[in-house]
Amino acid sequence: MSYAADSIKVAARAVLDSLPDNASWEDVQYHLYVRQQIDAGLRDDAAGRLISTEEMRARLAAHKSHNAGTDN
Repeated sequence: MSYAADSIKVAARAVLDSLPDNASWEDVQYHLYVRQQIDAGLRDDAAGRLISTEEMRARLAAHKSHNAGTDN
């Protein structure tokens, strides 16, 4: 078994252990999904694949002005 698989199992157990005893399957799925998305965001950050809020706003504004005359 690889180190990555072991660390995923450890993280999943930590999520499960943090939930109350009466947690539903939906609770489990939601919290695992959130953890997965956080980890993906941290990997993107480490790889330099994020942009600033200001850059995103500029891109959206440019997109809106480009599409202002269309019926999208």
